[in-house]
Amino acid sequence: MKVPENADFQTNSQANVGRKRQSEIYVGGLSGQTLSVPVDFCALEARAKEVMSPEAFAYVAGGAGMETTMRENRRAFDKWRIVPRMLRDVSERDTSIELFGKKLPTPFLTAPVGVLEMAHDDADLAVARACRAEEIPMIFSNQASHSMEDCAAEMGRAERWFQLYWSASNDLVESLVARAENAGCSAIVVTLDTTLLGWRTRDLDLAYLPFLRGKGIAQYTSDPVFRALLKQKSNDQEIAPERTINLNTIRVLLELAERYPDKFLKNLTSGEPLAAVRKFIGIYSRPSLTWDDLSFLRERTHLPILLKGILHPDDARLAVDKGMDGIVVSNHGGRQVDGAIGALDALPEVVDAIANQIPVLFDSGVRTGADAFKALALGARAVCIGRPYVYGLAAAGQQGVQDVLHNFKADFDLTMGLAGYRSIAEIDRVALRKST
Repeated sequence: MKVPENADFQTNSQANVGRKRQSEIYVGGLSGQTLSVPVDFCALEARAKEVMSPEAFAYVAGGAGMETTMRENRRAFDKWRIVPRMLRDVSERDTSIELFGKKLPTPFLTAPVGVLEMAHDDADLAVARACRAEEIPMIFSNQASHSMEDCAAEMGRAERWFQLYWSASNDLVESLVARAENAGCSAIVVTLDTTLLGWRTRDLDLAYLPFLRGKGIAQYTSDPVFRALLKQKSNDQEIAPERTINLNTIRVLLELAERYPDKFLKNLTSGEPLAAVRKFIGIYSRPSLTWDDLSFLRERTHLPILLKGILHPDDARLAVDKGMDGIVVSNHGGRQVDGAIGALDALPEVVDAIANQIPVLFDSGVRTGADAFKALALGARAVCIGRPYVYGLAAAGQQGVQDVLHNFKADFDLTMGLAGYRSIAEIDRVALRKST
C-alpha cells in the first residue's frame, strides 16, 4: 500500500475495516493468495521462531524468571468475558479516539521494542513504514537499531512518540528529548520498570545480551552528547568485565566495527565501537531515579509525558501529583519481575485512582482485537501492541508488520460491532463480566 509523501492520518479510512479485511482475505483465497503472516497468534509466533536465530527469538519471546508474569498477563484477560448486546444498529462503527488533542483513527499504538535488527535487517525502519501505511502511531524505542531521525524520515507527518530510558547522564536525557522534539515526536514515554535488567533466563542460558554486540544502541551512537562522553575518562560506575580473547570475541569486535556509524577500518583502529558499548552499559539506566527527578524532565519539554510501567494505584496518583500527562499500565510484557501482577488485573484500580484526570494507556499481553476491547472496557484510552508486530517483522518484514496491524484493526472493529457497540466512547465495564 503506497502512502503519499505528505500523508497524515485520516480517520474515515478505517470505517468498517473488519468486513473489508475479511473480504480481501477470502476473495484473495479464490486465486490462491494468503497473507504474508498467519492470522492466529500462536501460528504467527511459531512462524517467527522458524526464521529467527535462537538468540533473537529468546530475546523477544522470553520473560523474567519462570515467566509466570507472562502467563499471568494472559490469565488476566481470560478472567473477563464480553457480554454481547443484540439488535443495535452497528452497520457503521467508529474506532477513532482522541488523545492529547489529536484524533487517531484507531485505539492502537505500537509499543517500543528494542533491538529490532534481531528480527529483521530493516528493523525500526520497516515498522515506521508499516505504521505510516496503517495509520497507527509508533513509539520509537530508546534501544532502537536505527536513529529516531531516520525513522521519522520514513513516517512523513504520521504520529510518533519517543520512549525514554532515563540515563545516568542527565545531559544525555536532555539531548534525547530535544532530538525527539526535533524529530516530530508528540509525546515522551518514560519507561520506569527497567532501571535494572530483569533476570531473563532464556537470554542467560544462551549467555547472550545484544547490547554487548553493539545492537540496539543506535539512539546513543547517533547522539552528540553520548559521543562526547566517549572522550571522557571511564569512571568506576561503568561495567567492564574481563573477557577471554578467542575467535568468538574477535568476531564480535569485527561485528562492532561493521555496525558502528564510522568507517569500518577507522572503527577497527580507534576502539570507539567497544568504548561505546562499555559506555552504554555503564549509563543506560539509573536505578536511583525517584519521583522528585521527574521535574527535571517536565522543565525540559513541552511535550506530554507518560509514565510506563505503572501497576499500583498509589503510583498512578503520584503521577498526577507530579504533573505527568498520562500513564501506561504495563509490566513490560512480563520481562522484568517474575511473579508480578497481570497488567490487566492492575488496570481497573489504576483507572479508578486516576479518575479521568489523565489518560491511561495499556500494554502487556495484548494478542487480539478482543483483548483490546477488554482493556478499553476496563478504562484504557488506547492499547499498545508489542510482540505480535515483532513476530510479523521477523516473518515478512514491513509487509508482515502491516498485516499484523491491519488484522488487529479488523478484529477489533468486528468484535466491537458484534458486541453491540458503535464507537469506543460507548464501551465501558458494563460490556464485561468477570468469570468466577
